[in-house]
Amino acid sequence: MPHPASFLSLLTHRRTLLLQGPMGPFFARLAAYLEHCGQRVYKVNFNGGDRFFFRGDRALDFTGRIEAWPEWLRRLLILKRIEAVVLFGQTRPVHEVARRIAAQLELPVYVFEEGYLRPDYVTLEIGGVNGCSRVPKDPAAFPDVGSARLPEPVPTYQRFRLMLLQASAYFTAASLLARRYPHQVHHRPLNPLPEGLRWLRGGCRKLINGWRQRELLPQLTSPAMSKRWFLLPLQVHNDSQIVHHSRYPCMDEVIEEVVASFAAHADPEHLLVIKHHPMDRAYRDYTEVIRVAARACDVAHRVLYVHDLHLPTLLKHARGVITVNSTTGLQSLFHRTPVTTLGDCFYAIEGLVHMGPLNHFWREPGQVDEELFRRFRHYLVRQNQLNASFYGRTPAFDSTPLHLAHAPGTDEGASSLISQPFPLADVPAAAVPVSSVAVSLQVPGDEEPHANDGALPPAAAASSSAPQPWSRNNPARLQ
Repeated sequence: MPHPASFLSLLTHRRTLLLQGPMGPFFARLAAYLEHCGQRVYKVNFNGGDRFFFRGDRALDFTGRIEAWPEWLRRLLILKRIEAVVLFGQTRPVHEVARRIAAQLELPVYVFEEGYLRPDYVTLEIGGVNGCSRVPKDPAAFPDVGSARLPEPVPTYQRFRLMLLQASAYFTAASLLARRYPHQVHHRPLNPLPEGLRWLRGGCRKLINGWRQRELLPQLTSPAMSKRWFLLPLQVHNDSQIVHHSRYPCMDEVIEEVVASFAAHADPEHLLVIKHHPMDRAYRDYTEVIRVAARACDVAHRVLYVHDLHLPTLLKHARGVITVNSTTGLQSLFHRTPVTTLGDCFYAIEGLVHMGPLNHFWREPGQVDEELFRRFRHYLVRQNQLNASFYGRTPAFDSTPLHLAHAPGTDEGASSLISQPFPLADVPAAAVPVSSVAVSLQVPGDEEPHANDGALPPAAAASSSAPQPWSRNNPARLQ
């Protein structure tokens, strides 16, 4: 499976800094691959869970207070002559700071996220993902692919059990190593006991709801019911897409607005099916919110709240899908089911989704432009979809390591695949065999930062020999 352009771009750098990644060994595997490609890779650990999955000489501990993080990071980037920053979860507080500082230093930031296309992909974009994505909104930007077929991704075999095991190990390690990280940083509480109890509650809900709703899927997909109901797949309660890229403060308001619109404008013969997000069952239950909203609009008999029904099957049989900005909408388009979006959404493109108001969607959902979606899907796979899983196998890292080096006077290579305007649109780069590249990785004064106090040697930041920041005209290069 060929690498996407964003990953080829990452390979053009020689010194990379990884920040916080997904819970598990994904960033350790990424670092190993980048090092096999000739890079020097560093990783910042913010708590014991980070350290459990990433150890070694290149692992740096940030143990200071969050107020010290901006200056600590700025000095680290200069001291280590970092050329690229990689992170997962662009809106985590430490990562919002990192993105701002990287922009000031003109360093590219590579952001990982769950796959836009699933399964067997994760997303890697330059600058930002989802609402911050640079995917074009103009349908003309997606070239005609004719009869070309995309290669099938290698299966990643992601399993919920493995994700749960990795999360348990992460939270346990964070608790055991709390003294090493007195100000440990994560976007969720790190105490394993309450988290474990929440997931136990979620497991019980799964069993109970699975038994209670065992007959629902056959009913909804029967010839008499297929295409006679709309689907509202909920997003997790703290989804950054809701918090940062929509006008809704919480999912409660999404439910209330959609139910009210459905009651006022949908065909009286149609139903509304609201599906709970499986990753949120341990944290939220919207039974009462939905009951109150439906009764207030006198549609309680037409609104269903479902939990663990098979999502692809639901998407095939729904009349239309309403989402704020979830990538479930892309799955729906794959099954030729019309979609409307209520928030900032990178795939809200004329021809792909319903562009009118929600009130019109119930009666005239429209049709999916299948040819445009095919071109759009090709674009995503070639540009930013990496064949890997955060909680399964990583086939992309099993391929032969590549060396992508700066070569003056040529305009071929990774950058020619990238249509995003920044940061590599104008940077010449060429693929050079490993054996033909003399890589110099030794940097005078390349001391490690102090791991105990969250501070770096001030002389490093003030050094007159500090490299020029990365920019279009001063690209990353192997020497």
